[in-house]
Amino acid sequence: MEYFNGESWLFLTVYIVTFVAGLPLNILAFVTLITKFRQKLLSIDILLFNLTVSDLLLLTFLPFRMVEAASGMKWLMPYIFCPLSSFMYFSSIYITSLFLMAISVERCLAVAFPIKYKLLKRPVYSIILSLFIWILCTVQCSIVYIVEQSNKTNYNSCYSEFTEDQLRILLPFRMEMCIVLFIIPFLVTVFSYTIFVKIILTQPRIQKKKKLRAIGLVVATLLNFIVCFMPYNISHVVGYIQGQSPHWRNFVLLLSTFNSTLDPVIFYFSSTPFKMMFTRGLLRV
Repeated sequence: MEYFNGESWLFLTVYIVTFVAGLPLNILAFVTLITKFRQKLLSIDILLFNLTVSDLLLLTFLPFRMVEAASGMKWLMPYIFCPLSSFMYFSSIYITSLFLMAISVERCLAVAFPIKYKLLKRPVYSIILSLFIWILCTVQCSIVYIVEQSNKTNYNSCYSEFTEDQLRILLPFRMEMCIVLFIIPFLVTVFSYTIFVKIILTQPRIQKKKKLRAIGLVVATLLNFIVCFMPYNISHVVGYIQGQSPHWRNFVLLLSTFNSTLDPVIFYFSSTPFKMMFTRGLLRV
């Protein structure tokens, strides 16, 4: 893939900003959730915890992308880290979308069926769901290893140059991932939060602050989907139709990198106890 002059600095800048902003916020969210676990284990906190772990995995392997960008978009590190960092990178994107969907369904059920929800909810259900999401995304994103190890000739590039044989495998798989791991979760999230907001706004007993926090949660989640994930998944559809990877794919992938900085905003609006603990921790930092 050809790059224009200065593109490597654009990538490096985005990676550094994401790393510097996202890492401390997610570490703080991680510590806050661990503290909450010691007080009481809640289903929603388990989902938020897994979301944090996913972001931390992306941020942990982001320095490999920084080195690649600083090297003029050439992979000069041991090649074993190429598929590993790509796997973590793409897995985090889709793990996040599925957990955002799970959180939206959890919120919807809590307000639509409050009595049944309190009686039937169990943390073990969230744990099982979390394991299923991790396994599903791990299996789906293993295509990174398959493509990178098949017919590889240029070891100075990482997941950017593909042969026709590789594209025949990769493009349909990307399309399938777009449908299963993005479109379906996005539609479920929109549907769940539409019901959630409608019920919240029609309840006179709910305080205005809580209503605003609920709206903030919905806005932050939908921004994550629309800004961070949608452009990248549109590239899957375009690539499948054109029979090749769009040249602008890497640019919209940069937007997906920012999701690790938006997720702590979602945590902030998730509940009053988390908001208070998160704010105290932020002030201490």
